[in-house]
Amino acid sequence: MTVSTDAPAVASVSTPATRLRSLGWIARRVGGGVFVLWAVATVIFFALRLIPGDPVDAILGGPGSQASAEAVAQIRADYGLDQPLIVQYFLAMGKLAVADFGTSYALKVAVAPYVLTQLWSTLVLTIVSLVVAWLGALALTLATSGRGRVARALGSGLELLAAAVPHFWLASLLIILLSNTLHWLPPISVPGPLGLVLPVLTLALPLTGFLGQVMRESLTNAYEQPFVLSARARGESEWGVRLRHVLRHAALPGISLSGWAFGSLLSGAVVVETIFARPGLGRTLLSAVTIRDIPVVTAVALLSALTFIIVTIATDVVDRIVDPRVTEVAAR
Repeated sequence: MTVSTDAPAVASVSTPATRLRSLGWIARRVGGGVFVLWAVATVIFFALRLIPGDPVDAILGGPGSQASAEAVAQIRADYGLDQPLIVQYFLAMGKLAVADFGTSYALKVAVAPYVLTQLWSTLVLTIVSLVVAWLGALALTLATSGRGRVARALGSGLELLAAAVPHFWLASLLIILLSNTLHWLPPISVPGPLGLVLPVLTLALPLTGFLGQVMRESLTNAYEQPFVLSARARGESEWGVRLRHVLRHAALPGISLSGWAFGSLLSGAVVVETIFARPGLGRTLLSAVTIRDIPVVTAVALLSALTFIIVTIATDVVDRIVDPRVTEVAAR
């Protein structure tokens, strides 16, 4: 009798039917992404106009500008603010359809190039934080899963504690400990790798706890599978079993959640970039909302949504590559 030495594999044969299903899947995801962008733009358009205050004040430099009635009327005409709300909406959607975000009310610069310069800083922060969170979760779960009760309880407790810590509290604690007390790191984000450490730790540690909780359950289930018992029967070492056979199956839920995790990091960047005085989309968005800079708010929100959509689709593709069974299930 032959004993299976690994997880059951699913044959994947490229046929016209499977290729057609793949193209249909891509088309549905792209169409869904376009719908999400439209929905985000629509919500932002109406939400910003429900906020008390007049956008003309932001254009003129604030409520204390003391502009004449003629100047206010001219600004309204120039920016189309004298039109009915529904007309303003369709004009705004038409411009967004051709990636025309207009000019910042406060900064008086083209919005698209300005926001793109802030995007890189936020992407660096979120990508590094996601990698650190993944490495931390893998290290913690691999080191404590399948061990004794004490090790499992310790790992689960650390994951639960990390996942429950708020970003603003963790940032304050890290500043007090690593900057003010030990003087190892600067309290604000400065250019270079050192300035990235505290913001990355603030974002990564809670996510490490969450990913660790998800992967721990998958690891526990994987240890009970026949291919693990077969590997141990052949005399393979415990770490060999963990790295060669169990890790791939434990990582699948984490891969599936990476798109959500990236979106969570983008939202957390608003708090982290503000606390550590780090340039980026989060800090730019907070400032723009405060002064009602509608073009900048719209551009930041849409760019964040687009980035999240791209990452989510890429995550789904990686998920299908790592586990071909996902493709087979989706095709049914």
